[in-house]
Amino acid sequence: MNESQQTGTLPASKNLGKLCAGISADAPAVWQTLRLEASKVAAAEPTLRHLVDDVILSRDTVAAALGARLARRLAREDMPREAMEPLLTGVFEAQPLIVHSAIRDMQAMFDRDPACFSLLEPLLFFKGFLALTTYRVSHALWQDQRRWFALYLQSIASEAFAVDIHPAASIGCGILLDHATSFVVGETAIIEDNVSILHEVTLGGTGKQGGARHPIIRSGVLLGAGAKILGRVEIGTGAKVGAGSVVLTDVPPHTTVAGVPAVVVGESSEENPAIEMNQHLDCRSAI
Repeated sequence: MNESQQTGTLPASKNLGKLCAGISADAPAVWQTLRLEASKVAAAEPTLRHLVDDVILSRDTVAAALGARLARRLAREDMPREAMEPLLTGVFEAQPLIVHSAIRDMQAMFDRDPACFSLLEPLLFFKGFLALTTYRVSHALWQDQRRWFALYLQSIASEAFAVDIHPAASIGCGILLDHATSFVVGETAIIEDNVSILHEVTLGGTGKQGGARHPIIRSGVLLGAGAKILGRVEIGTGAKVGAGSVVLTDVPPHTTVAGVPAVVVGESSEENPAIEMNQHLDCRSAI
């Protein structure tokens, strides 16, 4: 009996695609920007001075800031902040790729969300960013065979952010998780780099079968609010899924699907819908 059978868990799919490929995050430059913005917040809004001092101004690195912010949000009676923060910060410091991923997520939110006016805003306030970053820690713990604690982080992140991402799922960088409420990702799901996802999206299975049973979302995809992608289906590069759609079959690259069940209604008008965030369905005919 192998380890997966013994623990009742499954490893993530090996079909990982483009995960955190390409541009490297400039952590020192981002850190200087965050500190400058935090200083402005402290001066302009004294009621938030303690928060920005604790999370940013009293810290030396992005890793330490991420650890402090998540510890403030995730600490519980059974895991108080004084225990939570060193663990989180230790993971960030030991695994620079997680910090790199978080910075690229932060940048994606700043670039694509017109309501986001600074890099600091996701770190302080956006639960989509905080939930993704918590997932990244739990994923590292899962890969390090610390699966019980990874599941614990998944559980409290679900309580804190109303987002439920299994630690074994594979998620790339540059992810915009907008609003985030009720976002669900199953154990064997794969999300490549540079994907934009709105609230109430589900990447789920279709029954009790084991193995690779959750969706693959390729780079550049835009998933509209409330979309449900079910089973081991693949959403092709640069595709667009309309709000409220239920997708049960593969979606070709650069196409737009909508409906229940979803059908192809046109071609994506943008090369990269995730970047453009255009919610129009590009219909070539009525659904």
